[in-house]
Amino acid sequence: MKICIYGAGAIGGYLGLCLAEAGYGVTLIARGPHLEAMKTNGLRLRIDGAERIIHPTCTDDPAEAGPQDYVIVTLKAHQACEVAGRMAPLLGPDTAVVTAMNGIPWWYFHKLPGPHQDHRLDSVDPGGRQWDLIGPERAIGCVVYPATEIVEPGVIRHVYGDKFTLGEPDGSISRRCLRLSEALTDAGLKAPIRDNIRDDIWKKLWGNLCFNPISALTLTTLDVIIADPGTVALARNMMGEAQAIGEELGVEFRISMDKRIAGAAQVGAHKTSMLQDLERGRPMEIDAVLTSVQELGRLTGVPTPYIDTVLALIRQRALQAGLYPRLPAAGAMEGVAARPAAVG
Repeated sequence: MKICIYGAGAIGGYLGLCLAEAGYGVTLIARGPHLEAMKTNGLRLRIDGAERIIHPTCTDDPAEAGPQDYVIVTLKAHQACEVAGRMAPLLGPDTAVVTAMNGIPWWYFHKLPGPHQDHRLDSVDPGGRQWDLIGPERAIGCVVYPATEIVEPGVIRHVYGDKFTLGEPDGSISRRCLRLSEALTDAGLKAPIRDNIRDDIWKKLWGNLCFNPISALTLTTLDVIIADPGTVALARNMMGEAQAIGEELGVEFRISMDKRIAGAAQVGAHKTSMLQDLERGRPMEIDAVLTSVQELGRLTGVPTPYIDTVLALIRQRALQAGLYPRLPAAGAMEGVAARPAAVG
């Protein structure tokens, strides 16, 4: 089995190292000092008080890797949109593309019964760029639960978690999902397969869409946001709007809002990824976790006044810091070519 991790940063590097240790043929796509460190000194993972190391096959050129069985994309959503054209050398007739990213995925409405089937989301996939270049029939959903960080180039620290939940857009328990789940399990990770991956996508997004921007706007950690009556009330109002949208689209929220907030509170004095990005001068992942929900609100006719307000504020914060990436228009990047057909 050939597996490419596209975007082998903190999560992708952790995933790739575990799979490589289990004997799978893994290629890591990375760039910059992190790539150079992996080439020179190997990839190191600090976990459970120990350090593990591999000397991976890694490159910044997908053409060097060739067609894969699975391409697991662990980039941020805006980065994935930018590089869609570069993925072509990795895509054979049966290659599956696993979207291990936060937020609403670009393929969300593929094979979703109802009035919006095959609708394309401009907020995360302007002009249907990924839809056309990759193809929704390749997509496997993946909800990422571990927390990791790059402490220095080539060195990843594992904070918590080991679960990567998988699911087909049509809800089937496919052979390709089963094979990937088995590989991840062999690698010491948890990889359950869901018959409605969208429910799991919303479960994680439900907290991210409010706690991430509120933390970046207030420069506070989760425990402070939840302890303060004003900020937790704002989070609740945003979650209420999101729940109304999700239910309009057929999503089942299997836990209560109180339980979801309590789960976030248990994390404690944690800086959300959006706050970390702001502090470290990295592009902020606003569109996948917030703009997409606003777009879905417009699509379903659900009013989103609280989400609209927070989105306007966090966009302005990101723009002032130079950290709001502009997604490419259709055809604006290199590699815009007809995609090969894929078999599900």
